[in-house]
Amino acid sequence: MIAKIGGGKDTAGLIRYLFDTKKAKDHTDPHLVASWDGFAPDPGRANDFDTTKRLLVADLDLHVKQARRLGRAPEKHTWHCSIRAAETDRHLSDEEWADIARRVVAATGIAPDRDPDGCRWVAVRHAPDHIHIAATKVRGDLRTARHWNDYLTADRELAAIEKEYGLHQVVRGDRTAAKRPTRAEQEKARRQGRKTTSREQLRTTVRQLVSIATSPEEFLRLLDSVDGVRVDVQHFPSGDIRSYKVAVEGDTNAASEPVWFSGSHLAPDLSFPKIRERLTGIEPPPATEPGSRRKPNLWHQATAAAERIPHHLDHSDDTVAQAHIAAFAEALDILPLLAPDHLFRQLQQAALAFERASRSRIRDQQDQARALRGAVRALRTTPATGDGSGLAMFLDIAVLVVIAATRWHQARHHDQQVAAAQQTLVHLQAAYEQAAAQPLSALAQRRPPARAVKRHARHLRAVLPDHAEQVLADPAWPALAATLTQAEIAGHDPQQLLQHAARQRSLDDARSPARTLTWRIQRLGTRPAPSEQARAAQAGMAAIGRPGQPAASANLAPSLAHQPGTTAARRRRS
Repeated sequence: MIAKIGGGKDTAGLIRYLFDTKKAKDHTDPHLVASWDGFAPDPGRANDFDTTKRLLVADLDLHVKQARRLGRAPEKHTWHCSIRAAETDRHLSDEEWADIARRVVAATGIAPDRDPDGCRWVAVRHAPDHIHIAATKVRGDLRTARHWNDYLTADRELAAIEKEYGLHQVVRGDRTAAKRPTRAEQEKARRQGRKTTSREQLRTTVRQLVSIATSPEEFLRLLDSVDGVRVDVQHFPSGDIRSYKVAVEGDTNAASEPVWFSGSHLAPDLSFPKIRERLTGIEPPPATEPGSRRKPNLWHQATAAAERIPHHLDHSDDTVAQAHIAAFAEALDILPLLAPDHLFRQLQQAALAFERASRSRIRDQQDQARALRGAVRALRTTPATGDGSGLAMFLDIAVLVVIAATRWHQARHHDQQVAAAQQTLVHLQAAYEQAAAQPLSALAQRRPPARAVKRHARHLRAVLPDHAEQVLADPAWPALAATLTQAEIAGHDPQQLLQHAARQRSLDDARSPARTLTWRIQRLGTRPAPSEQARAAQAGMAAIGRPGQPAASANLAPSLAHQPGTTAARRRRS
């Protein structure tokens, strides 16, 4: 059940709306199901509708008029709460709706239990699936009702009612969700032929710009350069930036003025202070790989940074974990800008869904995710072109991160965030399946020699006995075998690469361990291969670590890179 609460200053107008059947075509058989004393006049069941309606309004307004003569009546004296059941719920009886109404007015403080001076109220049913509660906020002792946080108290009571009545249990939030577009905004967008409202369009634009900006100043410059968006920046007397607001070009109100939205009205984390906190001190990734002069693969760096997120979720403080979830959301925001057109829709939907999962009541410790944010922003100069393996590699890790985030939110009872993460997973997995198809097919076509494939299978069984048979039966096994062979020709030890890849992250969450290993091996294989002396030292350390036993690779056939007749060996000798 969902409650919506509002207020006003016209009791007669509210009652007129609730009993109207002419303008509101969906109002059928309006009638009272409950009232403050059980004896309120019911216009819906009276022969003289107009007279009975006036009597009901006068009864509801009695204490308001008395308080007004004493100068103590609030200007907006009406309280209006609509309660709607889910579409899948059974139709409740009038008696059941009456019980629900009494519990809600008691929980919210409008008419507490056993309080003879509670406010006057009525519950009107004019449709099968919902009721409206109309009340005046002046009590019998002429004091104004104490109904602070009435939405939260009503929501808690409705959650209990859902369980007791066996109704659909609504996924409830923690007041960190972005404000939804109003019905008026949705109707306006529909009239103008737009698929999204101005609020939603601006929220997406601002989030994407935050994901690529490296400083608060750059964010404002990027925002000011967006076509079709107006920007107004406010400053403190000192000249420092206080806030900003944005509007869609051409979206005006009745006075022909732009419809402005401040950052905080777009989403709680899009206010300028929040953006400044996120964009201050971002760590840029290294310009060259350690021990090498060549430029690093930025997709590999971003993937390596994202791969550490599940560890933070499992072992770090909640504030650190929340910071990494928020930073990962920025990575999803940037992907639609970099990906090929055929992946845009799924990646955009994934980013929009995870936006809800990126916030909770836990305050994030932003400085703990600087490196991840830096790696994400470095991607803005590297679109997912070429064979697409970089994007597929990142999406493979992204799926694991979303699974880990779902579990993290579940453990903390963040119901809305869990639902959003699960929705994200659907879109992300669909995007990954499409993105991975071409690069995996290209790898499989390289077809390494049969003896190399058999050798890699032995390595796999030695390193990952629990997953080996699943990997060998996977359609992606040829691509993994080709990747291992490619790394071996470059001078790497395939078994050590498998060991390293297996240590990076458990494969239990992977839908296809073979594909996950392919991307990990591919990333590890691009690093400089260890020298002969380093390999000898590694072998010696392995033997020392297990006294009385041969090294893990002692009985394995020598790799292609180490055979004297191979091209790689000839290059090293020359």
